[in-house]
Amino acid sequence: MLSSIDRRPEDFAKLGQAVIEIEAKAVTQLIQRLDEKFGLACEYLLGCQGRIIVTGMGKSGHIGNKIASTLASTGSPAFFVHPGEASHGDMGMIRTGDVILAISNSGRTAEIVTLLPLIKRLNVPLISLTGNAQSLIAKASTVHLDVSVEQEACPLGLAPTSSTTAALVMGDALAIALLQARGFTAEDFALSHPGGQLGRRLLLKVDDLIHCNDEMPVVSQGTTVAEALIEITQKKLGMTCIVDKHGKLAGIFTDGDIRRVLNKDLDIHTTPIDNVMTREAKTIGLGLLAAEALQIMQNYEITSLIIVNEAHLPKGVLHLHDLLRAGVI
Repeated sequence: MLSSIDRRPEDFAKLGQAVIEIEAKAVTQLIQRLDEKFGLACEYLLGCQGRIIVTGMGKSGHIGNKIASTLASTGSPAFFVHPGEASHGDMGMIRTGDVILAISNSGRTAEIVTLLPLIKRLNVPLISLTGNAQSLIAKASTVHLDVSVEQEACPLGLAPTSSTTAALVMGDALAIALLQARGFTAEDFALSHPGGQLGRRLLLKVDDLIHCNDEMPVVSQGTTVAEALIEITQKKLGMTCIVDKHGKLAGIFTDGDIRRVLNKDLDIHTTPIDNVMTREAKTIGLGLLAAEALQIMQNYEITSLIIVNEAHLPKGVLHLHDLLRAGVI
């Protein structure tokens, strides 16, 4: 062991690399254990009519909390129950139709062992993740998944490291296998994450962000460039829609068009906007995702997008700043 005087930055790096190598080996060895037992565990979890109850003590409890959270956010209703609290009333959270997922590296965790007769009485499936296939918890399980490791990354062999990593990875494998079996989609995921950036990207529609009615800059064909400039200035979106006599979108006039006009010898007070507008305006329909609007803006390197209905009538304008404020970017 190095003294504090002898330690160098590269020594810490080597120690860290050794830990990662040990844990990576533990995870790799799990691949060979994903057999029919893993498939059977997935069948029980997929067929669960209630909730998946995850339990574990100490570090295994922390891993269990994460596994329960991952299951719940990927379409498999789940929550964590502390095994110590379960013996003092929380067992009432478990009902017929639930499935229990217990994590114990030793397979002998006293708080979980105490629950085994109650679990049997409730007649709910017990899936265990342990490092000892001959342990009491493993033998009492409906399905046992082997998450044993050759060694902990801790040089003392005491701090749960490789064992908790293996349990976490096995939990992730279960969650993602169930996700795919359920046909869980990105939009389903967003529904359980409405406050996150992914939720905003997958749930927010252009309708929620557009400037419409009196906020939408719009002028008619035949309007002079000067009048169009006034509309652009008042609405503060750096552009205006141009519509024909039927109200349909005929073109767009932007800040970029303004710069091009000023380079020409034109009288802005007499020149109709029709002569200088961009006729092929980029548009998007109502009800579409804000993320789709962002993709169009990025593809064409524009900052504004006109939203039109089926009759090609402009219903609003979406600016890049609106997407930024909404957290879509």
